[in-house]
Amino acid sequence: MPKNSPLSLDNIFQIFLKSIDFFSLKRYYIIKIYIDIFRRSAYIKTIKISLNSIDKVKTFVNVINRFDAEFDLVSGRYVIDAKSIMGIFSLDISKPIDLNIHNADNLDEIMEQLQPYLVTE
Repeated sequence: MPKNSPLSLDNIFQIFLKSIDFFSLKRYYIIKIYIDIFRRSAYIKTIKISLNSIDKVKTFVNVINRFDAEFDLVSGRYVIDAKSIMGIFSLDISKPIDLNIHNADNLDEIMEQLQPYLVTE
């Protein structure tokens, strides 16, 4: 087989080397994505809060919207964005709700602001 033909061993070897580089690069980016996801989800604090009145819901949403951190409310199998007043009203607010705080750099300040909503067990 001539050396310049599309199926020569040199061409097949070059294609093979390129595919290894591609898969190595792909593997690198997959690992990088997993590390980024782990970093984002590594700092979660869960607290139990009570939002048993409309006024409490309004003030709670105003308080947490001051912060850049991500907040989720968990009630049973439902998880909603805690910064969404409409989302909160879709939950059963007569019972205590779990609040997940993600990657908050200023957790102490957040906890201080959330003191009126905390449920003590």
